[in-house]
Amino acid sequence: MTVFLFACAETASSPQLHLGDADLDWVGRKIFQNECAGKRECLVTWNQGEAFPSLGIGHFIWYPAGVEEKFKESFPLLFQYMLTQGVVAPSWILELDPFDAPWPSRQAFLAVQNSPQVEELRSFLERTKAQQVAFMFQRASSSLEAIIESAPVGSHETIRLRVMRLSETRGGAYALIDYVNFKGDGLSESERYKGEGWGLKQVLEEMDRFEQGRTSLLAFRMAAIFVLERRAHNAANPIEKEKWLPGWKNRLTTYTDSEAL
Repeated sequence: MTVFLFACAETASSPQLHLGDADLDWVGRKIFQNECAGKRECLVTWNQGEAFPSLGIGHFIWYPAGVEEKFKESFPLLFQYMLTQGVVAPSWILELDPFDAPWPSRQAFLAVQNSPQVEELRSFLERTKAQQVAFMFQRASSSLEAIIESAPVGSHETIRLRVMRLSETRGGAYALIDYVNFKGDGLSESERYKGEGWGLKQVLEEMDRFEQGRTSLLAFRMAAIFVLERRAHNAANPIEKEKWLPGWKNRLTTYTDSEAL
């Protein structure tokens, strides 16, 4: 039986998730299914309506030169993490200076999406799934205390307790890790529409609307639906509400306490 540990609320220690290798592998497979339906070709892709390609099992964002968006760029952070883990990367990626996505537009990417260079990148991402999920785990774990401390005065321990309860099951730990990878930690002021964020911080803060008589994970899922519906409503681009929101909601249905692998 896996034990999920959390730093005690009474201590000054930062909250931390602790997962065994088998559970991290399970989380990685769940996220790969969420982002790519488990398909190899999706490890390097460029979604319609976006100004950047998405890479790896977590669809990490990589901006081309000159592109500045609201969303936190994550592939360069992942790549640097993998280098610290001793991963051998394709030489052409190591030679990029500056470290920008080498395709200036979706059209340019689609023209070369099956080229030897892109296939080499897919193979690299296919063989580094373990490092990618370890990065996502580290990213979620390191964000928890910052999220708690950024909450309104008087609600720190309430947010801490919510995280503690979620971390006590594999399904809850997966939800925390996946949501940070999926929609961010919610701390960046740039990731706002009409002043409203959509990251993990906002979901944890909105859980009080749904907690009565429900498990922590169900309340988390319902709060996430609320936050993402608000984001889609506030978005200037109708694609978020018309096309992306149904997929986001479908992803949230995987946040359950089921132990099935």
